[in-house]
Amino acid sequence: MNESTVAAPDRLLAQAREVLRIEAEAVARLADRIDGGFAAACRIILACTGRVVVSGMGKSGHVARKIAATLASTGTPAFFLHPAEASHGDLGMVTRDDVFVALSNSGATEELLTIIPVVKRQGARLIAITGNPDSPLARLADAHLDARVDREACPLNLAPTASTTAALALGDALAVALLDARGFGELDFARSHPGGALGRRLLTRVADLMRTGEALPTVAEGARLVDAILEITRKRMGMTAIVAPTGALAGIFTDGDLRRLIEQGRDLRGLSIDEVMTRAPATIDAQALAAEAVRIMEERRISQLLVTGERGRLAGALHIHDLLAAKVV
Repeated sequence: MNESTVAAPDRLLAQAREVLRIEAEAVARLADRIDGGFAAACRIILACTGRVVVSGMGKSGHVARKIAATLASTGTPAFFLHPAEASHGDLGMVTRDDVFVALSNSGATEELLTIIPVVKRQGARLIAITGNPDSPLARLADAHLDARVDREACPLNLAPTASTTAALALGDALAVALLDARGFGELDFARSHPGGALGRRLLTRVADLMRTGEALPTVAEGARLVDAILEITRKRMGMTAIVAPTGALAGIFTDGDLRRLIEQGRDLRGLSIDEVMTRAPATIDAQALAAEAVRIMEERRISQLLVTGERGRLAGALHIHDLLAAKVV
């Protein structure tokens, strides 16, 4: 068979579809093999007072790294340990309070079998994920997860493909089952992902973003409208808050209000801010989530939002640009 035939688009597409079919079937068959061993593994991890140590060699090692990362981000403290490095000192990271999760498709990986006796002697519990329930690793485990597949997606049935996909899927199933058992929610997820979009939406508060002090446009009740216009121009928020002598918020005056006055032909020079301000404007508490400020702005179709504290006192102000800059929107 020449190279052009092998690389023909139809052949490439057919091969890709076959790989996906084989791997999808391998994962689907796992569901029928989920048994008491899976529940036992979950109970062992939930009872763990230390951390979950995930280990594997080669392609299983790459899968183990991902499983450790998924566990850690969903409420189960975990890290990856390379079995070869473990034999040369890194095994000291494992304590009797930990749970050791070992991945090996054959269940006979030499590097793992070398360290497992030490792990067991240390007192750590052992969970094995293998493709062979009768393997040495499976027999040594306190709980075994059966990840066997009928064949690899590789045409030679050699390269780890379907087997690594199955192990990865089992790891995800384990992480999600534990997540649910712990009652791990959106806020918990955000705390472990503070740099992500969800973290910003769920952890950022109005007080973190609001403008205060000299950056906050304000005029007192009874001020002239022209003074309010000057304050809007200086602070560049497109509005100014009007504050009562007690410090309480009395109202707001915006660029939009000014345009409407001009359209009406009003004489701006003789007007007091009290005559034209909007009383009882939309506000938000400083401790509210910034995402709530976004919702209020969208519902009311406004671009500024005043922030109040105790007894209705003005505490700050938010502009939609502040929320955009913080990537809350």
